[in-house]
Amino acid sequence: MFTRSRYVPEMISNRRWIGLVAAAWMLAGGVAAARGASPLPDPALTPGAINPAVREATIGATICRRGWTRTVRPPVSYTEPLKKAQIRRYGYADARPWKYEEDHLIPLALGGSPTSPANLWPEPHLGRGQWGSYAKDRLEARMARLVCAHRLGLDEARRMIARDWISAYRRFIGSRPDNAPLHGRGAGYDGGYRPYDHWHHWHRWHRRDW
Repeated sequence: MFTRSRYVPEMISNRRWIGLVAAAWMLAGGVAAARGASPLPDPALTPGAINPAVREATIGATICRRGWTRTVRPPVSYTEPLKKAQIRRYGYADARPWKYEEDHLIPLALGGSPTSPANLWPEPHLGRGQWGSYAKDRLEARMARLVCAHRLGLDEARRMIARDWISAYRRFIGSRPDNAPLHGRGAGYDGGYRPYDHWHHWHRWHRRDW
């Protein structure tokens, strides 16, 4: 269902890769007509991709080990140019990059590919009470905790969050989204995943835009 992707630091540091990705998208379909941002990605553009190093048998040494996601998270120097290219490809009417989080559809905490453009998309932050990026962050933490407690299978978790993360949120958290920003370490810690680290990584880059 998902593509497999290797984590290659050399690729991340090469900004020319972003240009190649953007050019390929342009040749494939051009820039989409301007539209409002949806909390769910277009499955044709962002189907999801996994990290082959993360399997059910390896979760103890990978996603369930504290701090592991920081070792594979791509730098902003890679994700920011990709986000701008994908905003154009998605055709969002509001093209201001700080309105979006370049998010992993299958999160790193569930063994999603760190660098594949098929697993990254410009997810809108949106406002409180809406299905935005911060609500998905909470879902990622909850599902990672369940996987690491062996109460939810890794493959099942990946399928659910990639297919429709809002439906997964309703199942595991509740019917109303909590889309308040995750400010600080009190936001929670689940297995090897700190929602705070994810927010802090984004905020350090974007705080100058507020």
